[in-house]
Amino acid sequence: MLVPRVQRNLQTLGILWCVFGAYRVIGGLVGMFVLRMVTMHGFDGDGFPMSWGFGRMAGPTWMSSLIPFVAVYTVVVAALALFVGYSLLTRRPWGRTLGIVVGILTLLKPILGTALGIYTLWVLAPATSGMEYDSIADRS
Repeated sequence: MLVPRVQRNLQTLGILWCVFGAYRVIGGLVGMFVLRMVTMHGFDGDGFPMSWGFGRMAGPTWMSSLIPFVAVYTVVVAALALFVGYSLLTRRPWGRTLGIVVGILTLLKPILGTALGIYTLWVLAPATSGMEYDSIADRS
């Protein structure tokens, strides 16, 4: 017996969204660390402390104002990805719609985001997938 596409791929898709959310958190933390290192006083352009004898070439101070924006962006994008993963794993009625919207937005993130967006749309976007998702959605 052939298992329908949504039932066959829904759990994998939910897990991938949760993993993508964790990946975005790690990427945001690394980005904030790099911005902090570039703008930190007492370090040269290569990230070595000035006490090592290298000249001071700290990055522009305006770059330190980007850290809060990176932090907010990271939290919002990661929370959205984790929320999509949770809604698909628990089969919420609105999970399919949220997955399609966030999947389209994620297409703009090169490589991993594009692959996840295409997979999400392949699983959730067809009309037959909508009927199938509605039949297995948890309405409680």
